Amino acid sequence: FNSLNHDMTLPEFKFIWYMEYSHRMWGRAVGLAYILPAAYFWRRGCLSRPLKGRVLALCGLVCFQGLLGWYMVKSGLEEKPDSYDIPRVSQYRLAAHLGSALVLYSASLWTGLSLLLPQHKLPETKQLLRLRQYAHGTTALIFLTALSGAFVAGLDAGLVYNSFPKMGERWIPDDLLAFTPVLRNVFENPTTVQFDHRILGIASITAVTALYLFSRKIPLPRRTRMAVNSLLAVACVQ
Repeated sequence: FNSLNHDMTLPEFKFIWYMEYSHRMWGRAVGLAYILPAAYFWRRGCLSRPLKGRVLALCGLVCFQGLLGWYMVKSGLEEKPDSYDIPRVSQYRLAAHLGSALVLYSASLWTGLSLLLPQHKLPETKQLLRLRQYAHGTTALIFLTALSGAFVAGLDAGLVYNSFPKMGERWIPDDLLAFTPVLRNVFENPTTVQFDHRILGIASITAVTALYLFSRKIPLPRRTRMAVNSLLAVACVQ
């Protein structure tokens, strides 16, 4: 209020306060939803040795995620010599918090599906191996795109240019490499951060489309085919 939002009313403040409070309470509820059932099934002897290791890793990641969230929010309360008048969290910590959440969610989903659905025994053909490798590469690209979105949010980079496909009147903006050293632009220049996110987004949907087209040439189980089709649909919506 003192630094930026001078005209904020008390009801407006309550709205953002309850959003933050709800997020924290939801995160703690997720932690309990992991740890309490894990302790119950562990005590009942329902977990195999490999699954115990995975459950411990997931529970540890849940706790780490909460700690990382606190560390991220803390950065928004620190005085910054270059932007003391604009309270904001560190884009690096925001990206770390988001990345950790994505890893936690993906590992949880993978673990759940591994327990619920039997693994298909498919012949290890050259095409199937290539499809699996390409799927892993596409996953990494999507993960990188999501992390770059955290940098966009952390720097308010979405406010710099709001036209597409050009950025303003140019394909490549003039201030793309305004900071020195050059590598600093990738993480701290709002223009470069938005430009990189656009390129990564286009690359991601291109990769997903190519994965879909390649999968059409391979005989796949119904469940796998449904997963590839859903991936393309969600990528288009995104």
